[in-house]
Order: sequence, then C-alpha cells, then structure tokens
Amino acid sequence: MPVWLGILLFLGTVLAMEGVAYAAHRWVMHGPGWILHKSHHGPRPARFEANDWYAAIFAAPSITLIWLGVHGGWGAWSVWVGAGIAAYGAIYFGFHDVIVHKRLAHRYLPKSAYMKRIVQAHRLHHAVEAKDGAVSYGFLWAPRPEALKAELARRGRQGVRAPAGQDA
Repeated sequence: MPVWLGILLFLGTVLAMEGVAYAAHRWVMHGPGWILHKSHHGPRPARFEANDWYAAIFAAPSITLIWLGVHGGWGAWSVWVGAGIAAYGAIYFGFHDVIVHKRLAHRYLPKSAYMKRIVQAHRLHHAVEAKDGAVSYGFLWAPRPEALKAELARRGRQGVRAPAGQDA
C-alpha cells in the first residue's frame, strides 16, 4: 500500500472515530454502559473512576488491528486504521481528560472560538447528572452552546444539577 494511501486511511479513520465516539457515548455509555459511565457524571472521589475502564475497552480494537496487521497477515490497511483509532484516543485524552476535566495539572485556557465551543458544550453535557436528558455527545464537534442551553431549557432542565452552593 502506498504511504499516501495509508495516511489518507489514517486521517479518514481519525475523522470517522468522531461518529463512532458519538454513537458509543450516546447509546452505550448513556444506555447499557451507564453502570460504568455514571461515575463520570458525579464528583470524582478518587484519582480513577469506573468510567476509566472505557479507555481500555476502546483501545482493544486499535491494539487488535495493529497486531493483526503486523503479525496476523491482515496487511498495512489494518495498521493504518488501528493507528487512526489510537490517534483519536490520544486526541480524546488530551481534550477530555486533560483540558476539560483537568486530570493533569495545566494552565491552558481556551482562547479560540472552536476550543471555547467544545469545552462549553462538554460542560453543558456534564450539567446533567442523569442517564437521560444530556446534550452534546461528541468530543471534537459540538453544537453552539446557545442551542444546547435552549434544548436543556426546552426539557425543563430535567436532571440538571443545581449551581454550586445551592440546594437542588
């Protein structure tokens, strides 16, 4: 496989993973996988939470594709796709765990309109503590915060946590 085609396959996989991540977040994590994801919508009592198991679960296809591409005879396409999945995971970790949830100390403040939009959209997602009623399930693309706030208001703010310092 030509390298240019591999790079296209890698980039296409990274882009496609946003759709996979949206679907997994919306219909798995906020569905039958809520048993693990619930820990992520409340206060984190320790360094790790049950939701962290998703990192290992979602790494498995990447590891498998790379291994099968290198050792199982599946070919270069498998390595490029596995690497694209891994790259999306790294981007997700940097955005979600480091920038939004500050699981690693940093002083970064979003300045671009894009970064402000996705950070605010993710925070609006986390304003809902319940399995149902959340908004904005993507990680690298998000609707405008005004649209998300309007949707939460339309739903009567069901499941939205009270502001800090106020009773629910």
